[in-house]
Amino acid sequence: MYFKNRADAGRQLAQRLHAYRTKNCVVLAMGPGAVLVGAHIANELHADLFMLLTEKIMLPGEPVALAAVSPGESVTYNTNLSSGEIEELKAEFYNVIESERFAKMQKLHALLGPDGDIPPDMLRRRTVILVSDGLSDPFELDIAADYLKPIKIERLVIVTPFASVNAVDSMHLRADEIQCLSVSDTLYETDHYYDDNTVPDIDGVHKIMRNTPLNWHLD
Repeated sequence: MYFKNRADAGRQLAQRLHAYRTKNCVVLAMGPGAVLVGAHIANELHADLFMLLTEKIMLPGEPVALAAVSPGESVTYNTNLSSGEIEELKAEFYNVIESERFAKMQKLHALLGPDGDIPPDMLRRRTVILVSDGLSDPFELDIAADYLKPIKIERLVIVTPFASVNAVDSMHLRADEIQCLSVSDTLYETDHYYDDNTVPDIDGVHKIMRNTPLNWHLD
């Protein structure tokens, strides 16, 4: 399934979420591209929009990320690796991992700035609509789940235009409800599914989130 752009995907997903228009919900986008999808959902539902920005920790010579860091200094290890592999890499590259973790957290703080913080009270006891612009790897969901774990939310709804079979299996395990427009055994990189892949810089993303309440659609 292909889309004109991320806004097009957001509009199609928003049509499936009308039931949440009167609910106490918030939209949490998994990265800048997901903000473009989530903005249209937030507009339709009259919901606040936030972004969960993460950074992955890569090790020399390793093809996949060992872990990822998210705001609040949460570290999530990649479940695509076995526990034995993770422990071996942690022992071998301890100093590298600590250095990368610190550097990635510093980068997150710089990118997020004062406009990027997510006040926990804005998520607590609310329905969180977790939005992606395409899910090929369950690892992305693991990162979001670890971030949300200490926050007592009311309900989790995971929303994505397309996902791999493995990601959908993980969505079913983690969410109270999922909305996915297309499922495939294998996926290309996310940009492949959008004719227009324009994503604004971080300042533009912050502006979209700030202006979301101004764009709430009137009845």
